[in-house]
Amino acid sequence: MKKLNQFDTLVIDEFEEDQYHLPRHSHTYYEIIYIIKGSGIHQLNKNLLPYKSGDLFVLSTDDEHYFDIKKTTRFFFIKFTDTYFNSNKKLACDEFLLNTPENFMRDKSLKENVLKLDPTCASILKNTIDNIRAYNSKANISTSPIAFYQILSIFGLIKESLQQQNIKITGSGIDNDQIISYIHQNIYKPKLVQIKTIAEHFNISQSYFGTYFKRNFSISYREYCNKLRTQLIEKRILNKQLSMKQIAYEFSFTDESHLSNYFKKQRNLKPSAVKKL
Repeated sequence: MKKLNQFDTLVIDEFEEDQYHLPRHSHTYYEIIYIIKGSGIHQLNKNLLPYKSGDLFVLSTDDEHYFDIKKTTRFFFIKFTDTYFNSNKKLACDEFLLNTPENFMRDKSLKENVLKLDPTCASILKNTIDNIRAYNSKANISTSPIAFYQILSIFGLIKESLQQQNIKITGSGIDNDQIISYIHQNIYKPKLVQIKTIAEHFNISQSYFGTYFKRNFSISYREYCNKLRTQLIEKRILNKQLSMKQIAYEFSFTDESHLSNYFKKQRNLKPSAVKKL
């Protein structure tokens, strides 16, 4: 059985067993598991899921599992790290950049029931798996666009199946109002409005968040935050209710000088000049 090592981002593995070789376990990587033949029970987290030929499972790093094999089973594993999709982000469509496959695979609804595919989707899935099996003879499969698109298509089949069953993936789709609300609530705390933090909060690929924000709000994320912060600071100054020291503290500046330099850079105007307006 093949295992991921520190240099691998993608490993394809296939084997047949009468008794599963591992106890209940978890991984530090992600797995797509396809049942080529056989039957038994897949113990996935606290769920007992009967499996048969043609069934598909997805596991994230949060999951524990074990296969109780009843009939000799041939397994097909696609194992990958989060680096695999990140390194191929230029090839991915917008939907998978916004809701990464890694986040998608953590959804509980995918662990509570065996995925139901209609005959057409089941046939396409089998053909896709066969394509990956055939292409696995290539030495460069982890960097192959062909293999990447085949794997992406598996997620497309899963999503289509869930839509047909009216099962909603938690966190799929993005509410722009919620993004703006989050920024306005946390603009006073620089760490909370860093791209890394807000992207993780909304399950958006960090590398794509800036592009997504500008496309949807017609302004760069950094420019929006600076504009909002500056407007709020100017409002505080004009209200004359707080000292510059208090305003600096509220917006997490190190001191009044830091605040003054920031404001002058944004408005080309010193805070003292605002008071005279």
